[in-house]
Amino acid sequence: MSSTQSDPTDALSAVPAAGSRRAVSPVGRLRFFYGPMDCGKSTLALQIDHNHARQGRKGLLLVRHDRSGLPQISSRIGITRAAVEVDEGTDLRQLVRSRWATGERVDYLIVDEAQFLTPAQVEQLAELADDVQVDVYCFGIATDFRSHLFPGAQRLFELADELQPVQVEVLCWCGQPGRFNARVQNGRIVREGDTVLVADTQDSTPLGSDSTTPGNAVLDATGTTVRYQVLCRRHFRLGDLGPVAAQQDQLILA
Repeated sequence: MSSTQSDPTDALSAVPAAGSRRAVSPVGRLRFFYGPMDCGKSTLALQIDHNHARQGRKGLLLVRHDRSGLPQISSRIGITRAAVEVDEGTDLRQLVRSRWATGERVDYLIVDEAQFLTPAQVEQLAELADDVQVDVYCFGIATDFRSHLFPGAQRLFELADELQPVQVEVLCWCGQPGRFNARVQNGRIVREGDTVLVADTQDSTPLGSDSTTPGNAVLDATGTTVRYQVLCRRHFRLGDLGPVAAQQDQLILA
C-alpha cells in the first residue's frame, strides 16, 4: 500500500479493545427528577425504590422537610415509606459509609425534597456516584415561591448526569400547564419571606370544627395561614389565583 494512501482500519484505532473497556472503573449516576408541586415526584421516588428493591438492590431513603413533618417520604396518593431525615449539617458521604461499616449494603440513594439540600451536599452525592458507584436519584422542586432556583436544585442542574422533568402535568386554574409554586397568604400571592416554609397545596380539610386553618397548610410567625398554589407563568406574574381561589386550589390530575 502506498505510503500516501490511508489505511481504512485507522478509523478503528481510537476504539478501545474490549479488555480496555472493561478495565474502566464503573461509576454511579446522579439523576435529578424535578417539577412543580403535585406532579408526582414522591410517588415516582417510591416507585423507583420499589423497582430496585425487587431486583435485590439495597437502598437508603433520605428526605429533607417532608410535607408531613415526619422522617418519611409521603405521596399525596397515600403511599409512605420511612426515611432518614437529613439537615444542613449532615455529611451524606459519612452517612452512607456508616451504614457500610455495620455491614449494611447501600446500592442506591433516593433523596426526596432535594431542593432543600445544600450545594455542598449535592457535591457529596456526586462524589458518592463517582467514587463508590452509588446510584443517586434526587427528586425536588426547581424554583421557590419567588420563581428563583433553590440553591440545592441549582447545584443539581449543574452536576447531575441526567435531568428529568416529571411528566405528570399539573394544571393552573386556567387549564394551562402550571410551573410556578405560588405562596398564598390571606388570599394573595406573597413574593418575600423565608425560602423554606413547608406547607401543602390543598386547603379543604380543616383541623377541627372550631378551626378555619387548613389541615395541610401552616401558620407563619404572625399566625396567618400560608399555603401554595401551582400557577402558569402568566397568572403567577399577575398574582391571579383564579375566580374561585377562596374555595379551592389548583386542579390536580388524578
